Amino acid sequence: MALTMIDKAAEKKEQSQWPAAIAAEFERESKNPNPCVGSQLLSENERTRVWIIRLAPGERIGFHRHVLDYFWTSVSGGRGRQHVHDGSTVEYTYQPGETRHESYGKGEFKVHDLENLGDKELVFMTVEFKDSANQPMPLPAGVRPQAAA
Repeated sequence: MALTMIDKAAEKKEQSQWPAAIAAEFERESKNPNPCVGSQLLSENERTRVWIIRLAPGERIGFHRHVLDYFWTSVSGGRGRQHVHDGSTVEYTYQPGETRHESYGKGEFKVHDLENLGDKELVFMTVEFKDSANQPMPLPAGVRPQAAA
């Protein structure tokens, strides 16, 4: 059975005012949705987009928007904090190999960031499925890997 984030208990969850810089970045994302759900797009074809997230200790990937069905796998394991579009701040511990599947109905989405709270690199692989209820958002110029010559 495929597990989702609904099945994962947060170690910490709170509804409190976000720091001003985080709140301002969230507001910018709401006006200009960010489709880059990873640090780097590794591969893309007509069916999928494959992303990697690599975060050094204390590093953070900014707000991004999930609209496609996808799954992620924690490669390294570690601890992370997310600010989520419902106004919550959540913290999780991830185990190496832990995988979660997410899906979104027409018009549904999730916006969040991710900060590495651990003392080692935090690495995730994310695979998005383009054949989802929502159309894939266009990617900014320069995000797609360049074809090898």
